[in-house]
Formats: sequence, structure tokens, C-alpha cells
Amino acid sequence: MAATAESPVISAPPFQLHNSPSLTHSPLIEPAPKTPARSPFATRLMSTPLASPVKKAMASMQGYLEEVGHFTKLDPQDDWLPITESRNGNMCYAAFHTLSSGIGVQALVLPLAFSVLGWYWGIVCLSAVFMWQLYTLWLLIQLHESEDGTRYSRYLRLSTAAFGEKKGKLLALFPIMYLSGGTCVALIMIGGGSMKIIFEILCGGTCHIRPPSAAEWYLVFICCAIILAQLPNLNSIAGVSLIGAITAVGYCTLIWVLSITKSRPAGVSYEPLKARSELARVCGVLNAVGIVAFAFRGHNVVLEIQGTMPSSRQKPSRKPMWKGVKYAYVAIAMCLFPLAIGGYYAYGNSIPTNEGILDALYKYHLRGTSKAVLGFASLLIVVNSLSSFQIYAMPVFDNLESRYTHSKHRPCPRWLRTALRIFFGCLAFFISIALPFLPSLAGLIGGITLPITLAYPCLMWVLMKKPARYSAMWCVNGILGVSGMALSVLIVGAAIWSIVTIGIEVHFFRPK
Repeated sequence: MAATAESPVISAPPFQLHNSPSLTHSPLIEPAPKTPARSPFATRLMSTPLASPVKKAMASMQGYLEEVGHFTKLDPQDDWLPITESRNGNMCYAAFHTLSSGIGVQALVLPLAFSVLGWYWGIVCLSAVFMWQLYTLWLLIQLHESEDGTRYSRYLRLSTAAFGEKKGKLLALFPIMYLSGGTCVALIMIGGGSMKIIFEILCGGTCHIRPPSAAEWYLVFICCAIILAQLPNLNSIAGVSLIGAITAVGYCTLIWVLSITKSRPAGVSYEPLKARSELARVCGVLNAVGIVAFAFRGHNVVLEIQGTMPSSRQKPSRKPMWKGVKYAYVAIAMCLFPLAIGGYYAYGNSIPTNEGILDALYKYHLRGTSKAVLGFASLLIVVNSLSSFQIYAMPVFDNLESRYTHSKHRPCPRWLRTALRIFFGCLAFFISIALPFLPSLAGLIGGITLPITLAYPCLMWVLMKKPARYSAMWCVNGILGVSGMALSVLIVGAAIWSIVTIGIEVHFFRPK
């Protein structure tokens, strides 16, 4: 309790303070710090011309340490987790990871969106979404490093920093986990299905053995994926991402070139599909916009990719990251735009609804196309699926290992890291077998995850950077953020309406 009047200072004689052992060792009484005596030899040495380079080196080192310490604030446990335990990434690594994760088989259904939107609105919508998501990608790269030096190497951490702990997890946890784990499940189905196609092309009717079932091909794929998943961290799979990027560009280019060089099916029409009612037409347009938006992916891993790079005040990681992303998105645009436009030109409204242009190629040109070419295209899809699996599974591995490191305060042992990755692979395999109709819900779940790409980055920029009210950046990001949320709600509503009116085929534990 504070006293209202000052108490008189009571001091003891000097000999009592210094000779009493009980007071001398008391932690409440600290002796005055002693200035270390400088050696006369050291004083004379540091004043000579010989010491000048030493002084400069010491000053340079001190400035560097102060710069790094001021600019970056790293969590010590980041050195134990697979995303950030290696920070020697560069622009090329960023380009490989971004390209491999940015192109997926979902891009093969882009011509299906054109069959609803038509030529003009299809190209306008594709161009607008491309520029929109490229802008939000730039925002995420800028938000990776805050003004006080904190690095947000995971999307969920950035979300909680912007929206708050509870609201950030509520908004971002499910979409992020689905975009990681759900994408891995989809890749098992796509890769296993492509393996089955390769076997049928090579074997045909000449083999006298029972062809493996879809579930068995899924098992073969996940075994290969688990073996590759033993690479320790995100930087260590840069070579895998390079192969994935090459195969993604390869199969996209091969498929659209084959489609436009073959003769078009008879009766191809380019008129937008007519709906039974005005509500059905609106829902069809929203589903088409959703298809275009879902073709661009990878925002949920861009912060993780940037987290593998070194950073300082003079060389922040956002510069090489953005340069690598620009190179990657030039290649992505060169794949997706010809795929959408060329696929719609080749098949028009006759495009199948399952896997889009790939199914159309098998349906209309199976006999007129070399089996070697078709088998090679399927092989490229398998290799790309294996590569993409590693990138999208890495945030899941990181999340599982972080539970151990936060509770035990030590790195995850090698045997446990291996066991966790095998466990996730088995879980993803089980879901792909148990819920083979999961791709039918892609519109619904994709609408829920859409804000990760188009809305949250804009809103997080406004909340964290705090631009002046009614300034250009405040207005642009506010409008895009609200528009992205509204678009997500509309797409989810359209997907629910389609499920209720059209229905989906639900079959458990029976993959086809």
C-alpha cells in the first residue's frame, strides 16, 4: 500500500553493509557494476593503423546483426518445422513451387465454363479472375513481413494476426485444411485414375490378367506419394516441384494442341447452353464463374513458399518471391488461356462434364490418336499429381509436427516425422476410397474456400496496413474483399441449388 508521505531514509554505517554476510548475498542489494579495466596493450593496439580494418569489420558485423535482429522476428520453433527449417530458398525455387502448385487438373474443365458463358463473357471472366487473384497474391507477398519484423510463414498465422485469434481460425482454418488435405485426396483420385488409364492403353485386351481396381490404383499412387513425402522440408522438394512444373506445362500444352489439330466433332455449337428457367440460368452462370475461379490455386501455400527464403532489411524476401511468382504466372497464363479457348473451339457445347477437355479427347479422338501420345499425357498427369501432393501436404505435415514441438519443446524425431507422414497418407487414401463422390461437392466446398484466394488478402491488407480512409488502396481492397465474400456466398447458394434440383450420385467405398 502506497504511503501518502515520504518515509525517512534510514541508512546503516558503511562497515555494517559491507561486512554483513546476510546483506551482502541478498538479491535485493546489487553491487554497482564495475567497469572492466582496459589493458594498456589493447589500448595502444586499437589506436594503431593496423587496427583500422578490424574496427571496420567489427562495425560492419555489428550493423548486420542489428539490421537482421531489427527486421526479422523468428519463432525459435520454426527451425524445427518442415516449412521453415530451411531458409535458403531463392527466386527459382519460388517459381518452381508456384508453377507446380498453380496448375492443376481442375483447369481442364475451363472449356465447360465457356459453354455457359460464351466466347465474350468467358474470356472477360477468365481475364478478370486472373488479374484479381494475381493482385491478391501480390498482397499476400507484401503482408508476409510486417513493419515490426514479424514473418508470417503460414496463412493461418496471418489470418489470426489480422482478424484476431478466434475469428481468424473460424474464417480460415477449414478452408486452409481443405485446400491442403482435400486437394491431396483429389490428387489421389486423379493420379490413380490416370494410372488405370495408362494400364488400359498399354494392356488393352491383350493381357490375360485381372486388371487392378480403382482402389488398388489409388493404393499404388499413395505408396509412391508417401515415399516422396520422406523428403524433410519444403526446400528439399524444389527438384520435385521443378519436375511437377514441367509436366504441368507439358500435359496442358499437349492436350490443347491435340484438341485443336484434330477434326472437330459434328454439330459443334458455340451458343451458350439454354437453361430451363431464369433461376437455373443464373445458377449456371455462377457455377461457371466458380469453375474459372477454382482453376487458379496455390494462395494457401504462397506464404509457406516465401517462408523458405532468407530476408533482411536490404534484401527482403518479397522481392525475389514476387519475381519468381511473375515468371511462374507467365507460364500459367500460357497454359490456361489456350486450354480454355482452344478446348472450347475444339468441342464447343459438346464438352463432357467430368474431366472436361481430357474426357473429350478420349471420347472423340481415341481411335484417331496414337496410344503412345495418350499414354504419355496420362503419365504427365500422374507425375504432376505426385509432385503437387508434396506441396499441398507440407502444411499438413507442418501442422502435425507443430503440435509435438509446442508440447515437448524439442524437434520432432525422425521416426515420428515418418510415422506422421505415413498416417496422413493412409488417412487421405481412406477418404478417397470412402468418399469417391467428393469431387461432386467441389462446387460447394470450393465456394467456401474461395475467400482464401479472392477476399481475405484484401481485407487483411486493410486491417494490417491501415491505409487512409477513402484512399485508393482502402477503396480498392474494400470493394474487392466485399465482392469476393459476396461471390463466395452466391456460388455456395448456386451449388446447393444444383445439388437439390439435379442431385449427386452418392456411393460409399465404391471408387470408379
